[in-house]
Amino acid sequence: MSTKKQTKPTEWEIKDRNYYLTGNESPLTYTIPSKHTKKHPLLWFDESRGSQRELKYATNQASVFVDEHKGESTMGHITFRDGVLAVPKEKQNLQKLLSLYHPLSGHRFKELKPQENAVNELQWMEWEIQALLAARDMDIDQAEAVLRVEIGTSINKLSSKEIKRDLLMFAKSNPQLFMELANDENVQLRNFGIKATEARIIKLSQDQRVFTWASNGRKLMTVPFDENPYAAFAAFLKTDEGVEIYKSIEKKFK
Repeated sequence: MSTKKQTKPTEWEIKDRNYYLTGNESPLTYTIPSKHTKKHPLLWFDESRGSQRELKYATNQASVFVDEHKGESTMGHITFRDGVLAVPKEKQNLQKLLSLYHPLSGHRFKELKPQENAVNELQWMEWEIQALLAARDMDIDQAEAVLRVEIGTSINKLSSKEIKRDLLMFAKSNPQLFMELANDENVQLRNFGIKATEARIIKLSQDQRVFTWASNGRKLMTVPFDENPYAAFAAFLKTDEGVEIYKSIEKKFK
């Protein structure tokens, strides 16, 4: 468990707070560390002191910092049930431990903030609208190029209507990725290279390192080590030599 670094908390509000486990799992019960141990370090780096401070949730102490505890501490447990934990405003020490200092905050669990969630949902809806509009207006060649990244060569079996349908579904399910691909000119060039290979205009060697003309075996380019061959071919098509190759391939398609 990593050491939590000091952050400047915003003005603290006294209120009930709710926390939830991140990820897809919601176990019946899930307990997180509430005191510092060798196995589970619970430390917070205080920049004003230039040192680590040990953390501990004690039900009879106002502070979560062990160096501020007075007298004997009563150990408290922190257990999520069905993936959630409700902490009333009376337990300020536990709230601050979870919201401000705990090393797992933001990773294994988060504080539920309805306003932030609403902003995120609104942003997602705006991306979704933008992506759906772009998908609706996209021409079939670009639609094929974008969708090929998502579903691969199975796109060759789809009709134009099926491509448009699947494109809209892709835009709705992952609008951010869709917009990135829609605005990436290399996606179309990659698709161009794949189609040229499928049409046996060009040939990619078995080790996926060399592109040649299928008709005479003359080498077009060598794929750099550890690069996707069609990504490399797309970049090649943007060079002076590659532009001429592109024009030649385009004529052969016709």
